[in-house]
Amino acid sequence: MLENRIKETIVDVPDFPQEGVIFKDITPIFLDAQLCNDIVDAFVEKAKGKVDVVCGIESRGFLFGMGIANKLGVPFVLIRKAGKLPGETISQKYDLEYGTAEIEMNKHYIKEGQRVLIHDDVLATGGTAEACAELIKQVGAVPAQFSFLAAIEFLNGDEKIKKYTEDRISLINY
Repeated sequence: MLENRIKETIVDVPDFPQEGVIFKDITPIFLDAQLCNDIVDAFVEKAKGKVDVVCGIESRGFLFGMGIANKLGVPFVLIRKAGKLPGETISQKYDLEYGTAEIEMNKHYIKEGQRVLIHDDVLATGGTAEACAELIKQVGAVPAQFSFLAAIEFLNGDEKIKKYTEDRISLINY
């Protein structure tokens, strides 16, 4: 079962990046090409026919996001930290536990009315995914689906994103 294979591969790193946090390290997944392919296929199966564009959130949303877009045959758009993209961009600020952050995307890469899959590695508090959905709305597109390798349910990230769509995929939940 894919869920078990993923959970067996992810490594818990205690007290990282700060004391009291148990960090879920997904990087061992990338040592297993078959597991990576199976993960992409699982996301593609759930998104097929539902989206016109895939957005990957910096930086770990790029890892599977590009593969998902390629297998779906749709464009892949980078969502990056402010100041990292050339050209004409739009931006969205959002709150962190201790401050604010800002993400941006090229304003011409997503067209009005397109259905967008927003992909990231982990859904935690939902702030970054919500900011990405707001970027998509700024260009008149539709946040149609969210996908995450994992969701940390007790952090209630779903509360911030369900106003955009109920179509949220996570392959594993903690």
